[in-house]
Amino acid sequence: MRIQDVIQGKGDRTVVTIGPDATVRELVSLLAEHNVGALVVSEDGDRVDGIVSERDVVRRLHADAAVLDGLVRSIMTADVRTCAAEDSLTDLMQTMTEHRIRHVPVLADGRLTGIISIGDVVKNRIGELEFERDQLDSYVHQT
Repeated sequence: MRIQDVIQGKGDRTVVTIGPDATVRELVSLLAEHNVGALVVSEDGDRVDGIVSERDVVRRLHADAAVLDGLVRSIMTADVRTCAAEDSLTDLMQTMTEHRIRHVPVLADGRLTGIISIGDVVKNRIGELEFERDQLDSYVHQT
């Protein structure tokens, strides 16, 4: 299975981005508004400059409540793991596990085309397992 198969199964393929000079308060608002756990940080909406998650906010907020008035660039992860639509889902799962990440931007020719979350991966895997179960059940109960 390829990443593009999972992305095609997503209802909303919109990738919400935020600029690095936005405030963390604006970030929190966008996370809540779009009900997502991470945003791609991008100056232009095409290039990936970083990624920032709820977890990044909470870890900084614990140490300093003033972080909400700081800039996204101060808490974002700049070294972003990315993937391509043609990449193997199995390889992506391994990357997510090894690097303990939950969101991976999808790029085509260096441009942002999507984002895949651990929730997307799990949902897809459950669907595969249910299909296999149904096939086995059908095979066993043939008359």
